[in-house]
Amino acid sequence: MTGTVNGWTLDDIPWDRFDASKVDLQTLEAVKAAAMVEYNAADYVGYLSKVFAGDGDMLADIERWGREETQHGLALGRWAEIADPSFKFEPAFARFREGYKPPHFASGEAARGGRAGEMIARCVVESGTSSFYSGIRDETGEPVLKAIAARIAADEFRHYRLFYEGFLKYQPRERLPFWRRLGVALGRVAEAEDDELAYAFYAGNVPEAEFSLRPYRRAVYSKEYNRRVLRFYRPQHIRKAVQMILMPVGLKPQGALVRWLGEAFWWVIRMRGKSYEAKAS
Repeated sequence: MTGTVNGWTLDDIPWDRFDASKVDLQTLEAVKAAAMVEYNAADYVGYLSKVFAGDGDMLADIERWGREETQHGLALGRWAEIADPSFKFEPAFARFREGYKPPHFASGEAARGGRAGEMIARCVVESGTSSFYSGIRDETGEPVLKAIAARIAADEFRHYRLFYEGFLKYQPRERLPFWRRLGVALGRVAEAEDDELAYAFYAGNVPEAEFSLRPYRRAVYSKEYNRRVLRFYRPQHIRKAVQMILMPVGLKPQGALVRWLGEAFWWVIRMRGKSYEAKAS
């Protein structure tokens, strides 16, 4: 990928500033998993293109979003290969694609029951990813990864605005009630515990030769993934994510309830992180 996709290219990354002494193993393992998910954007583009068939403007936005997500995966994958020369991104991604195949990708039916609901779900995802990459940007001392994470975080905030505008477009037509919007948002948050991230961690960090000795188990690799990533987050990352998630639900970002929920979610994240670290030690 050589052309400008989202205001930057892989050539804009300061690869020559890579500092191996600043590479943290747990961060590296988390980045390998993130690269898998980002690079898998083509499947999401195919699915969303079926859901939004007939809306030319939205389809163009989805195609552009997919190209940008793919570039994220390429950047993260290249960094992981530099940080760990034994890691080969494309074979690892092939293992991920082989093992992770959500049924709704094949069906083409809106998993959230409509276009407005699908936009809410995408807002939830972009809220999480923008906070995740902001956390990596603020946590890592490795200059190249910091530069990559900063660019991706900015992209994900912009993607959130894209999908939020899509929600505003479809909501007047579909008129999802508050309880339905809340259900979609909470349901998509809960999907963070499904196979996607867990299997991405497995495919990225367990060599294929060891698959028979270390078979995939969602509970095991979900915990392993979360143990790596929860330490990235700071209160401001979580509060911002909660505000973004609840905007399409209909709650005011600066309202007292949203502020309380942000604090409560930060407490949950902090306690889970401590629990995982205690069990690992």
